[in-house]
Amino acid sequence: MEQLDRGDDADRAWVAEAVRKVAADANRSADTHLLAFPLPFDWGIDLYLKDESVHPTGSLKHRLARSLFLYGLCNGWIHEGTTIVEASSGSTAVSEAYFARMLGLPFVAVIPAGTSPQKIELIEFAGGRCHLVEDAATVYDEARALATKLGGHFMDQFTYAERATDWRGNNNIAESIFEQLALERHPVPAWIVVGAGTGGTSATIGRFLRYRQYATRLAVVDVENSAFYDGWAQDDPDHAVRCGSRIEGIGRPRVEPSFLPGVVDRMMRVPDAASIAAMRAGATLLGRRIGGSTGTNLWGAFALIAELRAAGRTGSVVTLLCDSGDRYGHTYYDDGWLAGQGLDPAPYLATVERFLATGDWREPR
Repeated sequence: MEQLDRGDDADRAWVAEAVRKVAADANRSADTHLLAFPLPFDWGIDLYLKDESVHPTGSLKHRLARSLFLYGLCNGWIHEGTTIVEASSGSTAVSEAYFARMLGLPFVAVIPAGTSPQKIELIEFAGGRCHLVEDAATVYDEARALATKLGGHFMDQFTYAERATDWRGNNNIAESIFEQLALERHPVPAWIVVGAGTGGTSATIGRFLRYRQYATRLAVVDVENSAFYDGWAQDDPDHAVRCGSRIEGIGRPRVEPSFLPGVVDRMMRVPDAASIAAMRAGATLLGRRIGGSTGTNLWGAFALIAELRAAGRTGSVVTLLCDSGDRYGHTYYDDGWLAGQGLDPAPYLATVERFLATGDWREPR
């Protein structure tokens, strides 16, 4: 009888300990808050923000990084000494650097050269190394080639985001939202609004809504110079664009493998200046800085709330506070940077301020 044995007791023991450490991180982390956004009570519509900035690494991507490490460990892809390589616009790399350091693994982030200096500092603070590329569309190939060269593992968040997370529950973000809404006046939201980055968050929430048979609809907001909106509208999974997104964390030059168009009820394209305007207005009302992708989410949520009001409907809308605006002090909160980018949020800020004061929604032409 022929037999092959590839078992390695020392490796299995290291992997078991690594899984324990990652699971322990989740166990000692409290759930993130669901914040009520201030809207007039008599509108009969409530807006909530799931505050993902309170994770240990400061963003929504902490959940994804944890799932990706568990997925890689349990698939036999990550071992003691494995160099972890990721293609990222910044926040995922910050979170993955945190988990890599926890496990004693080298980490390299392949990121666009325009990534905010604060994010680069956070990656390096967590023990990671940054490999900058000028063309954002090349980060995938650069990361894959670098992982091969180093004998490491390319995490590939854009492929594995939708499958690394347990979308049926297990305290994923969707299950958490509905548990936290249970005592609200509208516990089943009319809409959940999320951005398109890897596609993993929209895939998790969209699947969960169908699995639990909720009537809630899923809206995905996309930004300028991103492939998701047109790819969805044209039913073209291979759609691609050449320019990179100016709103970090969302928007991609191609429709990512983790994006599942079939679970999305509506796509909304948001101008970059509108994202900045909603971000700044939201920061004023919440009393704290929020990031640009949260501004994109808010713009979409405001538009949907105006639509509900126009139809005479009540209900609730949920979106995500993806990360803190402290990471963008030299970009989105810097008027000089905005001017250099040709971004004028003033007309869009007027739209948001009018809406919040009167409920009237009129987008600039």
